[in-house]
Amino acid sequence: MSRFNFQSVLVPLILISGNLFFNIVASSCFKLSAISSEWRRFLMWQIAGNLAGFITVLTLTGLLRFVPLHVAHPITTGLAVIGVQVVASRWFFGEIISPTQWLGVLLIAGGIVLIGRR
Repeated sequence: MSRFNFQSVLVPLILISGNLFFNIVASSCFKLSAISSEWRRFLMWQIAGNLAGFITVLTLTGLLRFVPLHVAHPITTGLAVIGVQVVASRWFFGEIISPTQWLGVLLIAGGIVLIGRR
């Protein structure tokens, strides 16, 4: 009987959550940069987005200490797609998500579950 190791579960969950959060922040910053009417705001949001993007790279790198690449990459990429589409575009920017796009979200979520199973 093997002992449950909190570190082997908790640390990857924290890294996945951080990766998702900073992916949403980065994409939101890039959207704000794109709609900026003055160059200083454009540049400020670009810098913020790139810093958040750098943190996503660091969280993925940390995650790879615990999870194989063929599992970590699809999970973080799929969650980023869902997070940006639902949280950033829908909630923050009020963009419309069509029923077909919602179906895509469900399919991506199902794929993440299948890939994440060991």
